Amino acid sequence: MGMAVGMIETVGYPSVLAASDAMLKAGRVALVNYESCASGRYMVSIRGPVSEVRSAMEAGIERVKAMPGDAEVVTHVIIPNPPDNLEAVLPIGYTALAEPFRI
Repeated sequence: MGMAVGMIETVGYPSVLAASDAMLKAGRVALVNYESCASGRYMVSIRGPVSEVRSAMEAGIERVKAMPGDAEVVTHVIIPNPPDNLEAVLPIGYTALAEPFRI
């Protein structure tokens, strides 16, 4: 079974919270990273089986689109089976905080 990483960048903290909640409830995935970017943008990364990450990402994106106000998905990406070098350099691996939730 292949593993994937999915990332969503949103405008506004409530939207990243809503996206994260929807993703974790929609698929067998683990939240592995959260970052505050510039200008009120936030990014979250999830890991899990490819099909589960796809389902979870769809749910997260749809949840943000359904929100009132200025909430928006700036960008998103799914990387099936990321190479070891990518995981070693970019913050997409399981952190100590995320390890108990490893899929």
